[in-house]
Amino acid sequence: MMRIAAFALFALATLAACADPTTSQTLPVETITIDTHHGPRVFTVEIAADMKSQERGLMFRRQMDPDAGMLFVFNPVQLVSFWMKNTFIPLDLMFVRSDGTISTIAANATPLSEDSIASAEPVRAVIEINGGRAQALGIAPGDRVHAAQFTVAAQ
Repeated sequence: MMRIAAFALFALATLAACADPTTSQTLPVETITIDTHHGPRVFTVEIAADMKSQERGLMFRRQMDPDAGMLFVFNPVQLVSFWMKNTFIPLDLMFVRSDGTISTIAANATPLSEDSIASAEPVRAVIEINGGRAQALGIAPGDRVHAAQFTVAAQ
């Protein structure tokens, strides 16, 4: 009986730790540049390159600096789908091809929505920034993203 009780407490503690929205993740950070018709736009992004960081994304955050974001990297290139469950701030999602060009932008994704936001084609990455920033900065499909993840593909 003691073993069962100890296991039950361990299981509950583990579940609570996994479900804790205050648990932070420390991700690598990179400065990226997006070339637009209005000039270069610079962002400091966290890199979500593994399954754990991609599953968490920007969930549970209540704010983000204007020129901050998250870069999700996929290998191999693939069709991807996102949702805004547990995401409290509106986001612009930029779907990026392996050559670094933006394929499409899903603007102002609705916070807390479970609706699917899918890429129109296989992509290497998705960049999430504050909702409305892409339009405000003149970022559009076809613009080029300069980041370490696209250096090899662009050659």
